[in-house]
Amino acid sequence: MTDHKTIATHSGSFHADDVFGVGVLMGVHPSHTLIRTRKNEQIEAADFAVDVGGQWDAARGRFDHHQRGFDGARPARVVDGASQPGVGYASAGLVWAAHGADYVRALAQAQGHALDDAGVAEVVRSIDASLVQYLDIVDTGQGDVAPGIFGLSALISQLNTHWMDEQGLTQDTKAALQETRFREAIAITRRFLDHAIVRKISQLRAKETVRRAPRLLDGRVLHLREGGMPWTHVVLEEMPEVLLVIYPDSDGDQYQIKTVPVEAGSFTAKMDLPEAWAGLREQEMAAVTGVADSVFCHMNLFIAGARSQAGAVRLAELALQSAGR
Repeated sequence: MTDHKTIATHSGSFHADDVFGVGVLMGVHPSHTLIRTRKNEQIEAADFAVDVGGQWDAARGRFDHHQRGFDGARPARVVDGASQPGVGYASAGLVWAAHGADYVRALAQAQGHALDDAGVAEVVRSIDASLVQYLDIVDTGQGDVAPGIFGLSALISQLNTHWMDEQGLTQDTKAALQETRFREAIAITRRFLDHAIVRKISQLRAKETVRRAPRLLDGRVLHLREGGMPWTHVVLEEMPEVLLVIYPDSDGDQYQIKTVPVEAGSFTAKMDLPEAWAGLREQEMAAVTGVADSVFCHMNLFIAGARSQAGAVRLAELALQSAGR
């Protein structure tokens, strides 16, 4: 996709939905001209119009949601057994629905990651579910997903110029400053987006590695030979008997033992490490466990470590015995 494109969005203050939508199109079309304007003739002449123009027509590159009668929304979903309407679209979601797959493919190819069509679709779905829909929710007033300036939408808004920035500026220099801030917002947003995409790709590529990993102690302990491997979803979905996971830490000087949560994102584990280990380190830990190369156990009993793989396996065995598992 090397042909040159013109991307138009509105001038003045920006929000996360137009920042995100324009950023995605810029990634899909590296050769482009950005126009920030409210002049209809420039908007109509552009290849893409984001958050401006009063039209939603993805085939024609029109991604506005402010027009009378607009009712674009994601498909309905089932929540706790009941059907719920899908989250309504703002410009971020409209652009992502139409061009998210192209953006993911371009990024994966640029970074040398192999990804088939099913993988691309899963990444697009995941990013929409974890990020894009929340930008839409805030922009359209469907909810306040993060208080104060905690969320991405609010943080992006902080980059807009304010009255002190604009003192003494001409209309042209003010517009130039606003565009500089707009491009800064795009760069920040795309950096977070790109890292989120690559993290999801890493999860997809890790699945087979996790599935093939050996299981110890009657299948209750999963042994990963690489640290940093995302394992939670595979273990929860496919390995209900696994209660602990052992892997080398990122520094390579110890093996860590980690509890398995009851569900992804939960701080509640299927089983905790023994309470007597809480907060212990080095000699204290070794004295209580009998494992000479013990390193530590977290106060919240979800992770512990030993210098050797054998030591970590022994800690896992003791933890299982303590929990009656």
